[in-house]
Amino acid sequence: MKHIARKRFGQHFLTDTAIIDSIVDAIDPLPGQAMVEIGPGLAALTQPLVERLGHLTVIELDRDLAVRLREHPHLNVIESDVLKVDFRAVSAALTDKPSAPQSVSSPLRSSHSDGKLRVVGNLPYNISTPILFHLLDQVDVIEDQHFMLQKEVIDRMVAAPCTSDYSRLSVMLQWRYEMANILFVPPTSFDPPPRVDSAIVRMVPLSTPPALDVHLLSTLVQVAFSQRRKILRNTLGRWLDEQGFSGQFDLQRRAEEVPVIEYVEAVQSLMTQAKSNA
Repeated sequence: MKHIARKRFGQHFLTDTAIIDSIVDAIDPLPGQAMVEIGPGLAALTQPLVERLGHLTVIELDRDLAVRLREHPHLNVIESDVLKVDFRAVSAALTDKPSAPQSVSSPLRSSHSDGKLRVVGNLPYNISTPILFHLLDQVDVIEDQHFMLQKEVIDRMVAAPCTSDYSRLSVMLQWRYEMANILFVPPTSFDPPPRVDSAIVRMVPLSTPPALDVHLLSTLVQVAFSQRRKILRNTLGRWLDEQGFSGQFDLQRRAEEVPVIEYVEAVQSLMTQAKSNA
């Protein structure tokens, strides 16, 4: 029986074989690597990945699709909302770590022992940003990420300062990842076709990320971009004064004009002040 795409899950199934081949080539999966696919759907991307990897773990919320996927001998199926998945536990289960919890243990173990996962997927557009932040919270077990997303979202993820796409999302991801838009995917590549253009983003965690309080960065950036057309003196400046900020920060700019590193340095300055005042 043909599976009907469900709007509540944001399902759009990839059908363009040329695009699928290009995506798999860009991911470049190697035998034995620990890889997790989010939202495998009808396995259009899943099957060519399995053929290169030997085995694959997939996360699928749709019960009917999960039943189908379990029939595949080389898949480990996690039937769950991805926002509830503990990727650290999955990493431990799929690698040689002895601390793997029984609840997620799998016979499909990777020959790699560094405990890092490669994560791929065609993310539901209606919850793509929450998924990105869920993975950000567990980035220590991630080797890289390749996702299909709405092109508009990827444009904001990779945007440079002083552009209209540069936003809170840009800062909150760029402080931790190297990212690139690597492939355009038109609506005609899907069934049913979405009403937006799509693209593939590559996200590689920085090997030596800056030490900072992520929640403090999130608050600072949210305040800065709350009224992006205003000079920061009128928004972020007041908030920094409330925090007793004594560092250097040019508030005669708009939020979109500030490079990521300067937001990071402002947070680090606040952290240093908090320690000295403790």
